[in-house]
Amino acid sequence: MTIIRTFFLSRSFAPRGADLCYNCGMDKPAIDVAYVAELARLELTDEEKAVFQPQLENIVKYVEKISSVDISDVPPTMHGRAIVNALREDEVRPSLDRETALANAPARTGDEFMLPKIVEGAES
Repeated sequence: MTIIRTFFLSRSFAPRGADLCYNCGMDKPAIDVAYVAELARLELTDEEKAVFQPQLENIVKYVEKISSVDISDVPPTMHGRAIVNALREDEVRPSLDRETALANAPARTGDEFMLPKIVEGAES
């Protein structure tokens, strides 16, 4: 039987060892939505509790179903998909010569583009 515990239980918000299920000794664990809401400092109406109770129980059932899967032969991974380097090799290839690249520059200083000063107090 899986007992659901929260992060808060390891802190001082709830008594140490407190569970979130109120019938853990039975076949099907049920989570007390009112208790979880109290831990989260939420005020729920009776209607909201009635809506959230079965939803939370379904989440617990799903987690238990996932927990039953044998993963002993699955290696630990950081990502669900293999990540490969999508960058090409860094190799020298033909490109524009310097004069062609600077041909349309509005202003230049030697082999460099000359840009207007945009920062106050900067040397020109």
